[in-house]
Amino acid sequence: MVIVTLQRDKCIGCNYCAEFAPEFFRMSKKDGKSVLLKSVEKKGFFTIKTPFPDAFESCDKAAKACPVNIISVKEI
Repeated sequence: MVIVTLQRDKCIGCNYCAEFAPEFFRMSKKDGKSVLLKSVEKKGFFTIKTPFPDAFESCDKAAKACPVNIISVKEI
């Protein structure tokens, strides 16, 4: 199980997450910030849980590329 969390309000719209993990991230046309697809929002944090082990690699690359460090990825 892979858990991905995005703190969207701190996003600066650099687009790295959407480039490294397009199956999980998109850039909003409304405000230019990242959107974590199929996520649940709680207190400003958007989270998804996915059983796909391949998700860890692409989302971890996105997290490492993020210049404001607002993406976290955990494998449980």
